[in-house]
Amino acid sequence: MSSCNSDEANKVKDDVLVYCSEGSPETFNPQLSTSGTTFDASSRPLYNRLVEFEPGSTFIKPALATQWKVSRSGTEYTFYLRQDVPFHYNNNYKPTRNFNADDVLFSFNRQRFNQHPFHSVTPLSYGYFVSMGLGELIKDIQKIDDYKIKFILNEPNSTFLATLAMDFASILSKEYADHLLKQNQPANIDIQPIGTGPFQLTRYQPDAYIRYKAHENFWGGQPRLKNLVFAITPDPSLRFARTFAKECDIMANPLPVHIEVAGKQTDLEILNEAGLNIAFLSLNTAKTPFNNQTVRIALNHAINKQAIIKKVYQDTASVAKNPIPPSMWSYDNDVADYDFDPERARKLLASAGYEDGFEMTISTMSAQRSYNPNAKKMAQLIQQDLKDVGIKVTIDTYEFGTFLSRTRAGEHHSALMGWISDNGDPDNFFTPLLSCAAANMGTNSSFWCDQKFSNLLRNARIKNDLRSRQSLYKQAQRQFKIASPWVPIAHATQHMIVNPRVQNFKIYPSGGVYFKDVFLSEKLARVKAND
Repeated sequence: MSSCNSDEANKVKDDVLVYCSEGSPETFNPQLSTSGTTFDASSRPLYNRLVEFEPGSTFIKPALATQWKVSRSGTEYTFYLRQDVPFHYNNNYKPTRNFNADDVLFSFNRQRFNQHPFHSVTPLSYGYFVSMGLGELIKDIQKIDDYKIKFILNEPNSTFLATLAMDFASILSKEYADHLLKQNQPANIDIQPIGTGPFQLTRYQPDAYIRYKAHENFWGGQPRLKNLVFAITPDPSLRFARTFAKECDIMANPLPVHIEVAGKQTDLEILNEAGLNIAFLSLNTAKTPFNNQTVRIALNHAINKQAIIKKVYQDTASVAKNPIPPSMWSYDNDVADYDFDPERARKLLASAGYEDGFEMTISTMSAQRSYNPNAKKMAQLIQQDLKDVGIKVTIDTYEFGTFLSRTRAGEHHSALMGWISDNGDPDNFFTPLLSCAAANMGTNSSFWCDQKFSNLLRNARIKNDLRSRQSLYKQAQRQFKIASPWVPIAHATQHMIVNPRVQNFKIYPSGGVYFKDVFLSEKLARVKAND
């Protein structure tokens, strides 16, 4: 994407919001991902869920379901579906009907059943559905009529409604799936998406751009933007250069130096928000020596987290000690962190039989993340810290997709990972990242599996009162600290740099970019066109 001075170019640009994103999506089907980059490009512009979160909160609002009823037992959820909701269309498909219960059945049964004709059309896995144990939780899904559907659970689950508001619970078109099956092109459902969301995909050039246009018949009201472009720009310095030159209207995940420059030398606006996130070094407990608890505790003592906060985050993050962020309910501040103490680390390593240290790798991704602005630099700092206690570290850097596939397959010794809250519930950190089910799936990159710990999480999910759940999650934090399958590192503040012509764009603690209610200032656009 380059600047032009022609009237036509300015006219087009005034009609298009360009978002400088940090990477390419894995897929356009959010069921098959746990990545915020993928969700930003798929579930948020293209799809809807039965229920959704009010942006910036965990308040659940109606979406494709207008209302719902929960049985007294807490095991039956009946949803009354919205009528007259049209799907998108493309050059190869035009829908003949609107959204109905068949689409809900298709979207969930595809994930539930291995024998479903669309279960394996794409070589990706249903990370959230499996790691959260939904296959075991959901007993049945019954279509009552075209606009009423019932979920029957095997046990109560206090997080279930919030779970249905998560990105992976997006609703796809059953009719489109049938059309593709007849065309012998079932995999296209995940790369040529058809949804009900505020924007529809018009073109995708991998590693270059994604183009969307407004869904003019969107059930929630026509978006104020006519055109939206994701300019895929993994290099943060290039993202900033494009934003500085006004080629991009919004920059994802600026580095601290970019924030400083933007604040001093430009008219660009800087948005920031404390994030519900964590960055951590995951230790693969399925491999020696990380299956040794004493070694894991030694690594916690060996790493100078405060130095990482200063040198990687430029003091725009806080040190992490628990697997959930401090602003999340049930956070236990009484848990003591492991002090930075290289001498203590060396003694622990010696007691574990590693007086002469050992060799290990740290896997990192090349793409920047809001919870980790510079994984390579973080890895280098950790490398030096571990060298000081006798551990030789090799850093392996992979592009995003390869990184995910390798860590989910357990090919790493350790990996710099991160997580952003999907629903504001502590379970959204504990279960996908630390449960036995998630270890089997691969979203638990430490592969630490303690059945008593997983049972504790299950007990917290089936409780309805907040006080009981809070007590159980505090127990979980204490058990996590003793086992130490990670080295928790940081909770980052989120930042975006925004062209002042962009109106009503916000960032939220749970992350994600939402463009449905964003618009461009015509006055500012005209000024720029005449510069």
